[in-house]
Amino acid sequence: MLKIHTADDLILIGYLKSVLESERIECHIRNELLIGGSGELPPTECWPELWVWHDDDVQRARSVIERVLRSPDVGTAPWLCPRCAESIEPQFTACWRCGSTCV
Repeated sequence: MLKIHTADDLILIGYLKSVLESERIECHIRNELLIGGSGELPPTECWPELWVWHDDDVQRARSVIERVLRSPDVGTAPWLCPRCAESIEPQFTACWRCGSTCV
């Protein structure tokens, strides 16, 4: 088991966990409830952590997380599909018309 990501935002860690699980990568959140210790402990030691169960999945999990964190944020400008030039709202990562993903 190896820690692959940590952040001060439990919602982000939970989202990343669900993305990894959709890719069939078994993972686990640690420090889910430790945020209450912040102040007594250094804040970064209380951040939730995402751990991958199987060492064989670590590289793929890191690639998935990197791709997710680089994807466009909600509220940014619409993007054009590279395949069919359809204008896609920023919260979507795949074209509704042809299925191509944003780059």
